[in-house]
Parts: sequence; C-alpha cells; structure tokens
Amino acid sequence: MTWKKARKNDKPAMGGTALAAAAVLFFSVLFFYFGAAGTWDMSWSDRLNQKASVTNKKIYIIAIDDKTLERYGPVSAWSRAVPAELIEKLNADKGAGPAVIGLDVIYSERGDEEGDLRFAEACREAGNVVAAQSFVFREMPERDENGNVVYNPYYIDYVIEPYDSLRESVTCGFVNTLVDRDGYVRQAMVCLEHEGERVYSLAAQVYKSYLERQGMEAVLPETFGQNNRFYFTYSGKAGGYSVVSMADVLDGTVDAGIFRDAVVLVGAYAIGMQDSYTPAVSHDMQMYGVEIHANIVEALLEGKTQTPFSPVLYALGAGLISVLMFLFLRKINMLFATGILTFSLIFAIVFTRVMYCQGKIVPVVLPPVVFVILYLERMAEGYLTEILRRRRVVHVFKQYVAPQVVDKVSRDKDFKLVLGGENRHIAVLFVDIRGFTTMSESLRPEEVVEILNEYLKHATQAIFQHGGTLDKFVGDAAMAVFNAPFALDDYIYRAVCTAWDLQAGADALSARFKEQFGESVAFGIGIHCGNAVVGNIGCEFRMDYTAIGDTVNTAARLESSAKRGQILISEQVYEAVKDRISATPIGEIPLKGKSQGVFVYQLDGTEGGA
Repeated sequence: MTWKKARKNDKPAMGGTALAAAAVLFFSVLFFYFGAAGTWDMSWSDRLNQKASVTNKKIYIIAIDDKTLERYGPVSAWSRAVPAELIEKLNADKGAGPAVIGLDVIYSERGDEEGDLRFAEACREAGNVVAAQSFVFREMPERDENGNVVYNPYYIDYVIEPYDSLRESVTCGFVNTLVDRDGYVRQAMVCLEHEGERVYSLAAQVYKSYLERQGMEAVLPETFGQNNRFYFTYSGKAGGYSVVSMADVLDGTVDAGIFRDAVVLVGAYAIGMQDSYTPAVSHDMQMYGVEIHANIVEALLEGKTQTPFSPVLYALGAGLISVLMFLFLRKINMLFATGILTFSLIFAIVFTRVMYCQGKIVPVVLPPVVFVILYLERMAEGYLTEILRRRRVVHVFKQYVAPQVVDKVSRDKDFKLVLGGENRHIAVLFVDIRGFTTMSESLRPEEVVEILNEYLKHATQAIFQHGGTLDKFVGDAAMAVFNAPFALDDYIYRAVCTAWDLQAGADALSARFKEQFGESVAFGIGIHCGNAVVGNIGCEFRMDYTAIGDTVNTAARLESSAKRGQILISEQVYEAVKDRISATPIGEIPLKGKSQGVFVYQLDGTEGGA
C-alpha cells in the first residue's frame, strides 16, 4: 500500500489557492469600495457612535413653543416688535448679554413698518445676532476643472433672506438641513459660495461669531463633497439642551441674565410649526430643527466632526486584510478559526470606533459581513473537504477491508471499535494458489506480482459478489467469512457459489498466463461452517476484524488438503446445501491438528453450473 503525501509546493493546490485568493481580493475590494462610498450601513454607525452625552451648559434654546403661540398667536401674524423685544431684553445690560443669538426663523416678509424698523434697529445695536436665510437649490450642469460636464445638485437658484433693513443689521446664515437618503440627519454644511461670496450655515456662523467674541479664531472642520459637508456627533437627544419658553423670557419669568456670554438659539419648538426631523442619535423620536442646530454648534466647538475615509484606500486596505484572513483560515482548524473570527469582529468594531473618534468614518457592517462570509466559506469548505476525504478513505480501505465493515463504520454514528467478539455461526472459505512457489522461481519478480495480483483480484471480486467478507490475504492465499460481521441470508450456499466461481475464473486465467508466461497455476479451496468467535482481535492501537476457532482451522486444513483445481467442502456444508449442488464423496480424511478425521466432499457443480 503506497501513500502519496501532498507536498507544500504542489502546483495545482497552490494555483487553486492563489486563484481563490485573487477572487477574494477582487470581490472584497469592490464590496468595500461601493459599500464605503454609500450610506447603507450608516444606521449601524449611528448605533455604535452616536451616544448622547452631557450637553454644553453655555448653549440655550429659547423656544417658540405652544405657550408662546397661545400668548402671541401664529408667528406669521406677529409684529416684528415681538422678536425685537426679545433681542432688547437679552441685551438690556450692555456687555452682559449673550455672546451670540442665532435666529432659526426666516423673517423674509415685511410686516408693520414700525415693528420692522424696531426689530432691525434692535439687532443692529446688539451686534450679536445671526439671522436665518435659506437657499433654494436646483440641479445645474457645470464643467469641472477638466472640462467635463457634471451636474451640481446644489446650484443656488434663489435665496429666501431677511427683509432689507434686517439683513443690513445682522449676519446671515443659511438654515438648510441635510437629510440623508435613509431619512436621518447626521450631516451639516459649513458654507456655500453665492455670487462670489462665501455664505456660512447658521450653525457655522454662530460658531464663528461665538469664538470671535471670545477673542479666538474659528477653525472650520474638514469637509467633503460639492456642498462642503461634514458629519457631526450629537451631544444630546431631543430635550437635551436647556430650553426656555420665549413667553417666559418676554414676561420676565426667566431672568435674561442667565444667558450671559452664552450661545442662544431661537426657534420653533411646537409640532404645528413643522420644523422637526429624525436625528441620527435617536431613530425613534423627532427633534426640532433648532435643537439640531444646537448640536451642530456644539460639535464644531468640541471638534466632534467627521468626514468619510477615502473609499479607495479603505477598499484596498480592507481587501488586503480579507485576503490575509482567507489564507490564514486555511492554515488553522475550525476551533482556532472561530477564535480568529471573534477577535476580528471585536477588532473591526473597535477600529471603527477609534477612527470615528479621530474624525474619520469607516463602515461598521462591511468588515464583519466579509469576515463572517469568509468564516462560513471556510466552514463549508472544511465540511465538504471532510466528506470527500471520508469518501476517499472509505474507497481506499474497501480495497483492504471488507466493504460491509467499512460501510457499517461510515454509516453508523454510534459505531465503536472495541476489542472483543461474539460467537456466530459462519461459513469460512480458504483459497490458495497451487504451483505458485515453483512459478515464482522461473519468472521475473514483476511478472510474479502481476500474476498474483490478477488471481487475488479475481478472488476478491468473487467473494464480494456473493456478499462475503474478505478477512485477509496471507501470501498467495485468502480467507473469507460469510454471515459476519452482519447477518447474511443463505450464507453457506453463498460460500459454495463463491468457490465455484473462483474455480471457473481461475481456469480462464490459467490459460491466459500459460500462453503469456509459459506457466499456469490453479486454486485449491476449502469450505467449512460452524460456530466461531468473530470480532476485533488485537490491542487498542492495532486491531484486526477476523474470525477464530475450530471452524476456521478446519476450513484452512481442508484448503491445504485440496489438490490443484479441487474444492473440498465439509460434511456440514454438504448437508446444508446438498439439494442444490452436485458433489463426490471423498470420505474421511485426517486433518493436521485434529484427533479425528473429517468426512469431505469434492464440489462438482452448483445450481445453474456444471
């Protein structure tokens, strides 16, 4: 038996692995690139990274809430004297007012002239007011630096801005809110170019004005895209900031002194005003627009802004890691592979979190998805490989062990190889090649092996054809048992038929080898039946399934007594099958090792055979 061991430099295996690794690299890079370039896993990023924390105590919201609307009516019907009074109260003590006041209400329509002038004058005197304006976009074809036509979805068609006198008294910031395709707000804009001037968003302008009042220079965050976007981390959920009713400030219930040197944002805080969105920090509740502006201002102040990591670099790096994991999983067993998967998933999440804190957004879901796919592929491949390996082992050992034994072991999950046996009634057949020793002296070794293999192949096929179990080869002899290890119907007659087929086939082989090599051989066969011990004989680390006992010894002695081309069967065998065979009584013959002789018959034919 020759075993071929796969070599490390086996080219077909290495070629297959290299091809598979190349495929993993190609598809993972595509998967990571298009996944990282999109926003489909941003909701998972929200769950991991958007954690509400303690909000800045220097940011206040003066709410135009239900209480204010009940007292003063709809905002559209207000005289500008109402917001003018608010600005005046907040700045009543010179030098002790808010650092900046952001108005998240667009006062574009003119009202009564007196109120309009009062409001504009109050804002001019205060000098700390940022008023809202809004851009209306439309898609416009433009040419890039290479002369190619691109479509700009953020082309400013027109501007909704404060009425003239108010616009001249304040700094303006646009209040357009960016809602992602999944319906959540997690991005904001820093600025846009309009008519040759840079216009900042309300939150960015409030941020700039606040730092300028503190004597510091504003550092704007890194942005991306045509509209100078950035991602931001929320500090609070809905209701997380200090919210004061505008009505309470106007009637003096709330002391305006609490807003000293603070950021004050004034905006809608009532459902009827239809200025609410779904924030990334809480997917299950709405947040008013003024609260979103407050979160953006705090993100700018605290440096909690992010931009996407380069999709190209991310895809290449993550693709390379995927290939390394693919190759590494092939070097270890599934237990270690499970550990590696667990470590990889934890590492991917930690890496995503660390990158987020460093201001870069990388996909949360993509790496775990790829790692799990690679793990499952390895598991499936290992399972299929094990099935194929078992099939190969079964196929190989069927050439050395009885197929029934191999099939039983491979099918029976509860099968255990243990030492010991059982007493069974069996039929035992021994067959030996007559004239083999003389022949081997006159032929070349390779010719002897060829002849021997042909005869033993013929013997094996005949035994298996009739359901026998090939127990062993002993030189140029073979032993077969019938009715073990599993029950077999009509097993004694099967043994007799096997012997007859052996003899018939041997005559044809002998004629062919006589012509080819000038030598001929024949079988001598003996069959006996009776009780024997069958089972695993040997020790724990080396055992053999066989049969032992007087029945086996008697069959062996009958075979040794058989002449060239003769089949001898015991009287017990004859009595069991005499109505289906033809046989010539030989009489009682002495057998070596037995005190009494055994009456034997010569098999002359079976039913269907002469």
